[in-house]
Amino acid sequence: MQRLTIPLDDNLAAAFDALQQERGYASRSEAVRDIVRRTVDAARHDSEAGTHCVANLSYVYDYRVRSLAQRLLELQHAHHDLVVATTHVILDHDSSLETIILRGPTGPVRALADAISAERGVRFGAVNLVIVAPNDAHDEPHSHHHHGHEHATPHRG
Repeated sequence: MQRLTIPLDDNLAAAFDALQQERGYASRSEAVRDIVRRTVDAARHDSEAGTHCVANLSYVYDYRVRSLAQRLLELQHAHHDLVVATTHVILDHDSSLETIILRGPTGPVRALADAISAERGVRFGAVNLVIVAPNDAHDEPHSHHHHGHEHATPHRG
């Protein structure tokens, strides 16, 4: 086992301690290990360009930012092969929430999620990505259910 020592300023340390307690971690070490696991797993997803995924990208944006809604829509249309569905919710006079369901190769899905989240005026972006295996097989040998579309089965790893 490796031991790491990292300095944090007082405000960040206090915020981290509050998060640790709020999430029910027994110690700072457990909280840090969980964060590192998530980060390493996300990096692994990025490097697995050949894998497929389904993802939910949610973000809040300021609709008053010039041309932002149009740019977001253009990004979605440019990647229509990855976008399955979009939900738009008006939160208040200034803010909207959008949720986009994505499906496809992991690298392009993550790149689209990152591009949308990086747009000026987008706030609170978060992506939940699940690795899946493309699956056209059916349990029934003569099923008439399959009409040329691809299924996605969650990764069992």
